[in-house]
Amino acid sequence: MLKDYSNKYNNLTKLMDELGTRIPETMKGFNDLHEASITKGILPSKTKELIALGIAITVRCDGCISFHIHDALKAGATSEEIMETISVAILMGGGPALIYGCEAMEALEQFVVLEQ
Repeated sequence: MLKDYSNKYNNLTKLMDELGTRIPETMKGFNDLHEASITKGILPSKTKELIALGIAITVRCDGCISFHIHDALKAGATSEEIMETISVAILMGGGPALIYGCEAMEALEQFVVLEQ
């Protein structure tokens, strides 16, 4: 294991809570935007989380990968759906997305183990 994604998720959650006490208006705005964007609409929340994961891979954001793997699983995504999302992200992001696709696969494996 190169990175501990569940630990990263937990640490970032704590840091974001602290940030919320220091810049509450900004964090409230971000949280409201997140909720409005991920809430089921025409697209189910699972699909939206998979889209967010694909973007996270292409922009090479470790923390985002951690959150969106976690949240995609929570929204009902299967490992196979997540792997297919990684595949599309590699198509769109090239070599750097390939590297972060490997990171996302590692994160998936860590979160799946935690759920068992």
